Amino acid sequence: MFKFLGLNSKDIGIDLGTANLLVTLKGKGIVLNEPSVVAIDKNTGEILATGYEAKEMLGRTPETIKAVRPLRDGVIADFTATELMLKNIIKKVCRQNNVGKPRILVGVPSGITEVEERAVEEAVMQAGAKEVYLIEEPMAAAIGANLDVSEPSGNIIVDIGGGTTEVAVVSLGGIVISHSLRIAGDELDEDIINYIKREYNLAIGDTTAEEIKKQIGCALPLMTEMTMDVTGRDLNTGLPRNIVVTSSNIQEAIEVSINEIVETVKATLEKTPPELASDIMEKGIVLAGGGALIKNLDKLLSERTGMPVYVAEDPLDCVVKGTGKTLENIEKLRTVLINARKRV
Repeated sequence: MFKFLGLNSKDIGIDLGTANLLVTLKGKGIVLNEPSVVAIDKNTGEILATGYEAKEMLGRTPETIKAVRPLRDGVIADFTATELMLKNIIKKVCRQNNVGKPRILVGVPSGITEVEERAVEEAVMQAGAKEVYLIEEPMAAAIGANLDVSEPSGNIIVDIGGGTTEVAVVSLGGIVISHSLRIAGDELDEDIINYIKREYNLAIGDTTAEEIKKQIGCALPLMTEMTMDVTGRDLNTGLPRNIVVTSSNIQEAIEVSINEIVETVKATLEKTPPELASDIMEKGIVLAGGGALIKNLDKLLSERTGMPVYVAEDPLDCVVKGTGKTLENIEKLRTVLINARKRV
């Protein structure tokens, strides 16, 4: 019989995101928020940096150093790098907050396979956890967005992260129907890189593309056109060159991927049981994750679905806040834990 001991200061919640890794601790809230990047010495295998420091090294390292994003499409692509990153992060959090061997709850994509589940559990255990529990990211995001997931009433959450877009209808502490689309923030960055290469014959990096997306990315035309100066490498001369891009350019660049996200939301709604669909029509669609901040995405979704759409408060933090709230209300929300259900 599965039993989860009462919450104490050793319980930690983690949003193991493709783009960012966030950690929450009881009584302190979010204690760490860093990019999911790690820099490793190729000769010794030792970790040189994680988070912001490692992100600055992306695309700038010598032969002896490997700076990587160890998660791709929401799952572990480089197990060794993920393990090293988690060990470093967990040790840092435990040391700074005087925590011993913690129990850890990790948010994972709803489309995760059993093999990938075991990979996450093993990585976190080897990083120093006493016990590991998993929760599907859309469920954690719904809880973090203050939706009452335990009631017999339908809610729909659209969590647009770095590697995956998770669309889920939740009710009675479970996911009724969900779709996991491997198109999200990283794919939008790639769209912008390809667009600028194609239209301007200019090469830019991931970091620049992400900054363009954050500043002027939009899903529908803005009332006032926005512009941004961009520096890249001219593909003809090989020399640095400046251009000015507009919000309309970026809307065009990401249009295909945005439409796929919208179609995934519509497909989920079409398969939702009628009783829950009526609840959702009344409550609306809730957007979470970094992608929720793309300008006018809520308006586009509302136009295409005919339903109200709301952006959650602090959308970037919804998953990690959800892990913290789950730990605090573990007896009520025990059924939302993936590996808890399997142990009952």
